[in-house]
Amino acid sequence: MGDRSPKEDAYQSRPTRHGRDREPRDNAEDRKRKYRDEDTERSNNHRTRSRERGHRRRSRSPGGRDRSEDRDREGRRERDGHRDRDREHRSRRDRSAERGSRKRRDESPNARSSRRPRDDVNSDNGGRDQDRRQRNLVKHRGPLPSQDDSFAVSRGDEPEKPKEKPNFGNSGALAAASNSVTQADGTTITLKYHEPPEARKPSPRDEWKLFVFKGQDIVDTIDLGTRSCWLVGREQAVVDLLAEHPSISKQHAVIQFRYTEKRNEFGDKIGRVKPYLIDLESANGTMLNGDKVPESRYLELRNKDMVQFGSSTREYVLMLAPKA
Repeated sequence: MGDRSPKEDAYQSRPTRHGRDREPRDNAEDRKRKYRDEDTERSNNHRTRSRERGHRRRSRSPGGRDRSEDRDREGRRERDGHRDRDREHRSRRDRSAERGSRKRRDESPNARSSRRPRDDVNSDNGGRDQDRRQRNLVKHRGPLPSQDDSFAVSRGDEPEKPKEKPNFGNSGALAAASNSVTQADGTTITLKYHEPPEARKPSPRDEWKLFVFKGQDIVDTIDLGTRSCWLVGREQAVVDLLAEHPSISKQHAVIQFRYTEKRNEFGDKIGRVKPYLIDLESANGTMLNGDKVPESRYLELRNKDMVQFGSSTREYVLMLAPKA
């Protein structure tokens, strides 16, 4: 009974679970500290290897070291620029604050009486701000306007009418002077008509002629292609086509050649010079193919149209020569 087997001895010497829990805590703290030191060393080694790999990669890449140096140089330059801008901003702020304090001192009642114009030496413009302020100063010379007109209505008086301002618009005198003809005796005749901007001479291919009939006889033949405007009337000094009948006005009517444009079915512009008839507000009017034409309006003339002026029996027939 006193003897034990080796198996029993080994079993008795094995530590139990409760025995392991009863180990001193110093060993647990040592293990934690050891694990912590190992983790720190592992992380340091990882950083060191990462740094070495980056250095080798930069050294292997062409110009890698130069690029890194350039980046460092640019970073330093940018930091220097920021510092310079901050320094300049602070100096500007200090100068503006100094100018504001000086202005407040000048505006005080004590300093206002002894204030003299002076140049701002510390300003960036070198005293130009002071000159600009003096130029913008408006000085009123003379007495103030009277207030009697403001109280005229309340007293029952009529207020003074405002003075008429100068009018620089067109009065018509210049146009009348430019459209006038001076005669030998010194008198001037004002033209009632002037040509429009689209006035053109007819093309040499279009031979427009005006035949003057008196009854069945041809009295005169006029080639209209020599000029763009034909003024008809009794005023011999200014008209182009003289008509001496008493019923015809001095400046009766005009045959005007004008350039007009039209579009064909394909959208192309086709320009042509055509004759037009206009009555200059004559006393007895103008007839076109037996019908009276309206005043101051252009009417297109066509081949074989007949025109009569006033009560004259003469007939003016417009003809276009046939093309060969």
